[in-house]
Amino acid sequence: MTRPGLLALVLTALACGAPAGDEATRVVGGAGAASTAPADRVALFGDMHIHTMYSHDAFMGTVRTTPDDAYRYARGEAIPHPSGESIRLSGAPLDFLAVTDHAEYLGALAALIDPDSPTYGHPLTEDLFSGEGRGARARLGALSRLRELGRAGDPINGPEVRASAWQRVIDAAERHNDPGRFTALIGYEYTMGVGGRHVHRNVIFRGSEAPELPFSSLDGDPEDLWNWLDGLREEGIEALAMPHNMNQSDGLAFPDRETWKGAEIDAEFAAKRIRNEPVAEISQQKGTSEVHPSLSPNDEWADFQIVQYYLDRVNNTDPISVFKGGYWRDALLTGLQMEERLGVNPYALGAVGSSDSHVSAGSFEEDNRFTSRTNTPQARGSAYREEDGGWENFWTPRQATHGTGGLAGVWAAGNTRAAIFDALKRRESFATSGTRIRVRFFGGFGLDEAIVGAADQVAAAYEHGVPMGGDLGASEGRPLGAPAPSPASGNAAPSFLVWALRDPENAWLQRAQVIKGWLEDGETREQVYDVVCSDGLEPDPETHRCDDNGAQVNLDDCSISRDKGAVELRTTWTDPDFDPGARSFYYVRVLENPTCRWSTWDALSLGIEPNPDLHATHQERAWSSPIWYTP
Repeated sequence: MTRPGLLALVLTALACGAPAGDEATRVVGGAGAASTAPADRVALFGDMHIHTMYSHDAFMGTVRTTPDDAYRYARGEAIPHPSGESIRLSGAPLDFLAVTDHAEYLGALAALIDPDSPTYGHPLTEDLFSGEGRGARARLGALSRLRELGRAGDPINGPEVRASAWQRVIDAAERHNDPGRFTALIGYEYTMGVGGRHVHRNVIFRGSEAPELPFSSLDGDPEDLWNWLDGLREEGIEALAMPHNMNQSDGLAFPDRETWKGAEIDAEFAAKRIRNEPVAEISQQKGTSEVHPSLSPNDEWADFQIVQYYLDRVNNTDPISVFKGGYWRDALLTGLQMEERLGVNPYALGAVGSSDSHVSAGSFEEDNRFTSRTNTPQARGSAYREEDGGWENFWTPRQATHGTGGLAGVWAAGNTRAAIFDALKRRESFATSGTRIRVRFFGGFGLDEAIVGAADQVAAAYEHGVPMGGDLGASEGRPLGAPAPSPASGNAAPSFLVWALRDPENAWLQRAQVIKGWLEDGETREQVYDVVCSDGLEPDPETHRCDDNGAQVNLDDCSISRDKGAVELRTTWTDPDFDPGARSFYYVRVLENPTCRWSTWDALSLGIEPNPDLHATHQERAWSSPIWYTP
């Protein structure tokens, strides 16, 4: 543990910079929105992916909590869980939250039990609430019936029902929005599925203005969604979309040649996408979507929270075809190729994390895990049942490979809707696996020299470089934020400021890495560099790796080493392999010391050995948005 005075000093150094004053701006994103680059932005943590009883799948999971409950939980209050228990954050409240109920059938099932609804007492109610209707098979049958009725024009999914639920979502956000203290963002989930493949995204609004009804997958594909968002923007309503759960898209999340309509991807399509989708959700309960071992076999840390089965136990035989086009790093690499071909990079994506919880509350803490419906280790797949007699007769279900859920981090001018939204638009955002590591990342030519001896390194980094989300070779009008630094002269290599601060309620930091991707003769390449190590260790110049710092986990009680790891990791790093003619990107990944995974905490509570199919420990982490270099 660090002394409180030192932690406060480091927090202040990370959060603060030059005094607020006149700030230079430039137009970014091609949408006419001005972006400022002040050095006094602060790190805020939130969740932009929460479902309540107005989502049909949550409702069928016996969830009866509302958007009001979701905001109360985010602010630190206890709320009921479907199991009958109370759930509450053990750590600090969140800074912001967006309730993102499914636009498809929004509020349709909740309306069946609302006496003020026009569909109260609908015949489908009996299918859902009879004694037999509580079973999983009956619930699935009821959902199929709901879809049939909706397609037939039945009022069960009519505009009156959906508009009523949407207004309740908006009203709850308005009630709980408290600028400067807590931000309640208005949002929803667009949920397109193609044969079980997830082509999902959350839509987040900048302010209080929102349309009468959300655009759903029943209205069109993602390109149609972007057209709708462009139309809203012309009306003065700002919103953006964030793809998520890409790891279960079967490559449909990030296509490189063909649109969902079967047309060839062109520059217009690519520009439309990046204009409306500046960031992607890479960490959530259904696993991480940063990288997959089959796509990046030389990355020793690529197996973190990888969902064990893709769609089911059968359709998982060809990893490359299944996972290519479904992971963020792969999309960043593909984007470089597409920019060379089309002149536009549709996958210049920043990073966020969130939970995708369907019980109105995110389970971010490994020792405080809860899931939907039956909230027991046996239901989660982290413990065998009595009839199994032990692990040798146990089949590990897919949900046991899920994580607890991630968090979105932003560097924002303040805790307001506009400031958080603008941070997302300029990609000054980062993702975590649920921990609250603060990450800063700047790049520039000569940046290392410019910040040496500076009274405020953050202010100097903003002045002489770009923050995460920026482009080292940006020209005016390029859809990436921050003023462009001077371009490379000759073979001068860019340098980067990497800065991370430990979550004081979690493990200490082990290492910070820079992940680089680039084009070489038209082919994609990638490299992981350890750039700063804890405990006085140094990266090996040949392997680019830190030695292990020796941090341990005691599986008897999940206690961790208290004499290993760092409170803060900070360094400047210069790319040793820079090619000034190669399109490139860089992002930071910060790893904590090992800790117990949630499934091990479950086993410990029952006094049994952890599930041998699952990792007993893992390393929680954070990811910055990238910085790009365009020749």
